Amino acid sequence: MSVPAAYIIVILVWSTTPLGIKWSSAGIGYEYGVALRMIIGLFALIMIARLQRLPLPWNRQARYLYIVSGLSLFLTMASVYWAAQYIPSGWISVIFGLSPVLTSIFAMLILHESTFTPGRIFGMLLGLSGLIVVFIEGLSISTAALAGVAAVTFAASAQSLGAVIIRKLKPDIPAISITIGSLIVATPLFFANAFYNSNWPQTWPQQSVMAIVYLAILGTALGFPLYYYLLKNINVERVALITLITPVMALLLGAAINNEEIGSQVWFGTALILSGLAIYEYGKYLPFKKKWQIRWKQWPL
Repeated sequence: MSVPAAYIIVILVWSTTPLGIKWSSAGIGYEYGVALRMIIGLFALIMIARLQRLPLPWNRQARYLYIVSGLSLFLTMASVYWAAQYIPSGWISVIFGLSPVLTSIFAMLILHESTFTPGRIFGMLLGLSGLIVVFIEGLSISTAALAGVAAVTFAASAQSLGAVIIRKLKPDIPAISITIGSLIVATPLFFANAFYNSNWPQTWPQQSVMAIVYLAILGTALGFPLYYYLLKNINVERVALITLITPVMALLLGAAINNEEIGSQVWFGTALILSGLAIYEYGKYLPFKKKWQIRWKQWPL
């Protein structure tokens, strides 16, 4: 597949995933919505791995890697699916736009990688201020909506923390194999959560079933490998552009297809988050970057 085609597919998949999460949970409950998605995605990835003859290492280091990534996946997806009951789907994508910033914070704490410059700190603060605006909007709607925003923020943090720990382990394992290993760990946890907290669905709305299959095949089995394919074939900055495009598309899709009301305060918070992310990722290209660098060296924090 060509790089432009993969890029477009990843944007479309990531933009539609929040709405798919909301639809897949309607009628059958979020617990079974996410559990069924994961097991279908797992079998699809196993088939892909067998066709490509990819190995699935099972040594001590690999098992530790699968446990870390699996727990991160479980905490992330369980929180997102729970939150989708209480907030519009587009909000999920907006909050996850802060993932690069959160990843850098965890990398500084765990890997001792300090990539913060004056521009990046300004972008981070701007993005966090946008998150506060979304929190305030959630509080104005209901306590449940506020809890939903908090849950998605926790999910983004769990995903970012997991990514940093995986980076620390420096695995020499194919991306699809890592995903399969993480799903082997996470899928039983999702079903245990479903059996404990919910009853087996009595009705299976067609929309929910189609959304589960869509997320399993396109979101999990196709989306993850294509994302790693892009990371290998284009620079990270171009990949990061995806996080600037998908939140707006997700908000528009939720409003157009699911009749979700998006208030002006949420659009303002979204603008702050995306502006902060843009400055964080691309601030080094600003014309006054050198002036910032000089002042940073003279008066470091």
